[in-house]
Amino acid sequence: MPELPEVETTRRGIEPYLTGHHITGVIIRNPSLRWPIPSHLGKTLIGLKIHNVARRAKYLLIDCGEGTLILHLGMSGSLRLLTATMQQQTSPQKHDHFDLILDNGTVLRLKDPRRFGAVLWQIDDIMAHPLLANLGPEPLTTTFNESLLHEKTRGCRANIKVMLMNNRIVVGIGNIYANEALFRAGINPKVAAGRIGLNRYKRLVRAVKEILVLAIEAGGSSLRDFVNSDGNPGYFQQQYWVYGRAGQPCRKCGAIIRQIKQGQRSSFYCPKCQR
Repeated sequence: MPELPEVETTRRGIEPYLTGHHITGVIIRNPSLRWPIPSHLGKTLIGLKIHNVARRAKYLLIDCGEGTLILHLGMSGSLRLLTATMQQQTSPQKHDHFDLILDNGTVLRLKDPRRFGAVLWQIDDIMAHPLLANLGPEPLTTTFNESLLHEKTRGCRANIKVMLMNNRIVVGIGNIYANEALFRAGINPKVAAGRIGLNRYKRLVRAVKEILVLAIEAGGSSLRDFVNSDGNPGYFQQQYWVYGRAGQPCRKCGAIIRQIKQGQRSSFYCPKCQR
């Protein structure tokens, strides 16, 4: 699944090409995504000006003045920018479900093979939308800090890996980056969140922020069908310390990386470096 760095990479890629332009067309080839694409978008969006493109958690928010278009990439979705020339050379494929056409001839195209993504519309306060209203803080803001994690996990018996991926605690830290951050902080993913003290949480918060920044700079990771807005893959997987490296030696100490299941997701860790 595209995680925060992949979504932020996509946002940065499309924002300069969308902001300030008017929508001249909408094509819905298959409305059956995780939630049905509203049929009225073909009329509602025409003529609206895009003011900015923001991100909240893993949701892209395209501000159209009179409302906000909410996009989610789901498990395997991606967005591509197509110029007029590229459109002539690239006909829509089976999994290209939604096109947003701009006044400069550019098309923003959603590809979603597994159809777990979303294209939704919100007229009122975007942050009051049910998908966004109860989300935790963004991990790259000052609101996400060791005091917050310490307070939220007192008496908690759930393991820290699961808590780190709870979007009511903090948003956008998916499986890959939770694994990598815990390794960088030297914390075993099996440790109960309620047993971690303030100083260790300080290391973890710093590790989360560092890992996410590095991943964004690398264009995210190449996850299944994920490519960024110009069709290129991300490269952060070349920097993995533990994720996907079960049975291989730790790059720091040489111990063998282990793999376990936590919350139906795979966790990877070094038994020597992470306590």
